Amino acid sequence: MEITIPRLSLVILIGVSGSGKTTFARKHFLQTEILCSDFCRALMTDNENDQTVTQEAFDILHFLARKRLEKGRLTVIDATNVKPASRRPFVALAREYHVVPVAIVFDLPLDVCQKRTGGRSDRTLEPHVIPHQYEHLTRSLEILKEEGFRHVYILKSEEEANAVNIKRVPLKSDRRNDHGPFDIIGDVHGCCDELEMLLQKLGYTEGKAQNIDPLWGDRIYIHPQERKLVFLGDLVDRGPRNLDTMRLARNMVQAGSALCVPGNHEIRLMHKLKGGNINTGYGLEKTLEELNSLPEEQRKQFSGKMIEFIQGLTSHYVLDDGNLVLAHAGMREAMHGRSSAKVSEFAMYGETKGESDIFGLPARYPWIMNYHGSATVVYGHTAVREAQWHNRTLNVDTGCVFGGNLTAWRYPEEEFVFVPSAKIYWEPKKPVSWIK
Repeated sequence: MEITIPRLSLVILIGVSGSGKTTFARKHFLQTEILCSDFCRALMTDNENDQTVTQEAFDILHFLARKRLEKGRLTVIDATNVKPASRRPFVALAREYHVVPVAIVFDLPLDVCQKRTGGRSDRTLEPHVIPHQYEHLTRSLEILKEEGFRHVYILKSEEEANAVNIKRVPLKSDRRNDHGPFDIIGDVHGCCDELEMLLQKLGYTEGKAQNIDPLWGDRIYIHPQERKLVFLGDLVDRGPRNLDTMRLARNMVQAGSALCVPGNHEIRLMHKLKGGNINTGYGLEKTLEELNSLPEEQRKQFSGKMIEFIQGLTSHYVLDDGNLVLAHAGMREAMHGRSSAKVSEFAMYGETKGESDIFGLPARYPWIMNYHGSATVVYGHTAVREAQWHNRTLNVDTGCVFGGNLTAWRYPEEEFVFVPSAKIYWEPKKPVSWIK
C-alpha cells in the first residue's frame, strides 16, 4: 500500500497497544517529527509507563504539536487515539493551523496485539485493557471521516503494515520550485480586448492550443522567453467578453503557460451553474447573458466544462522558494501554503467582519496593515487607482472594468505594465472617485 500525505500535515496514528504504531513511526518518520505520549510521560517522571501523569504528558504533547504546526513542520502523534475524545483536540489543532489531518489506523487482529504486548518485559497491562481499546477502535473505523480527517488509511495486518510506502507530496498551492518569471494580472472582469492588448504589450504572441476542445476554442498566448502569466481571479462578470476571457485563461492554464487562482466571481458563477440560489447581480447577469446566447446543447456542455475548470483552481499559490504568494484577495502569513476552508475563504474575500458596509458590500478588516511577512503577497479584488504597495503586499486590481487600467506586475523585475480601459463598462455600487 502506498500512503500519500501532504508535506505539511498532522498525522494521527490510531491503534491499540501492541499494534505496532511506534515501530511504524520510527521506520517512516524522522525522530523529531514524532510526538509520543510515552516519551512525554518519561519527561515528567523518567518512566514512560507511569499512568499517573497521563494528563500532564498530553499537555506537553499538545504544546509541542502546536509549536511544530505553527512553524509549518509535519507532525506525527504516536498514541492509542482509539477514542473520539482523544482525537478531537488534534483535529481541532489541524484546523487551527490550516493543515491536513491524516489518520493511519492499525486495525490488526486482537490476538496479534495481545501476543505482542504479552511478550514485552517493559510493560504490563491488565487483561481487560487491550480488548477495551479494541472495542473503541472498532467503533471508530466508520466515523473518522465525519470527525474531520481528510485522509484515512486502514492497515489490516502485520504484512500490510510492513509493506507500506509513504509518499510525501506538496499541496497544490505549494509551487516553491516554480521560479517564473511571472506576469501577474489583476481582475479582468471580462475586459478581453484590454487583456489581449496587455498580453501583446508584455511580449506574448498568439498561438494555437494543443488537444483542441471545440467548446474552448484553440486561442492561446505564449511568451518567447517562457514567461508565465498569472490570473488573480475575477475573470468574469461586468465586462463585455466574459466567456472569451474564461476560454483564454483556461487554455493557457491547460498549456502550462499560465496559472490562475479563483476569484469570488468565479465561485458565484460556479454555484449558479450548479443550480444554486445565487443573486445574479454584481455583474453575474452579464456572464449569464453571454452563456444563454449559446445554442442549448452547447450551453449545457460549456457550463459543465466551466464548473470543472473553476473547481480545479487552487485558492492561492506559494512560488519562488516561498518569496512570492498570489491570491485573489490576499493571504495572511499564517495561511501561506496551507489548506483549509478558512484559507480558501480568505483567499477569495479577504478578512471579512461578517457584516455589510453602507453600500451593502462585505465589510473587511484591512489585513495588509498587520502583514509583516517576508514573502511578497500580490492580490486584487478591491479596485485602486494605481497599483498599491503596503507592507510587502501589492494590489494590482486597477479597475479596468470601471474605466481604470488593466495592470500586470512583472516578477522578479518588479516592473508595471498596463493598458487603459477603452470605456467604463460597469458603474460600481460603491463610488470610486478616480473613475474617468
